[in-house]
Amino acid sequence: MSEQEKHAEHEHSIVSPATYVAILIALLAGTALTVWASFWELGVLNPVIALAIATAKMILVVLYFMHVKYSSRLTKLTIGAGVFMFLVLISMTLTDYMSRAWGRW
Repeated sequence: MSEQEKHAEHEHSIVSPATYVAILIALLAGTALTVWASFWELGVLNPVIALAIATAKMILVVLYFMHVKYSSRLTKLTIGAGVFMFLVLISMTLTDYMSRAWGRW
């Protein structure tokens, strides 16, 4: 491995305070949007909208505050594998739940 590759391997990205302030404002706006959406009666769409907002906020936190946006591909692959495994487990749980005999307990 050359000196340049060793140096590039240990470099850290420096995120400006303006980026952190922009993410903070986006997270606060997401929180305000969640509170605002909670006052509207949308039936089955209430949890869908709340989860969509929470997912967007989670992505911002993971990308910027956990510095995944600036990390290696291996770190991104590990997080992607974790999200994929989570979705597999949730889908198996929902498959079991939806296949039960409704009202026969």
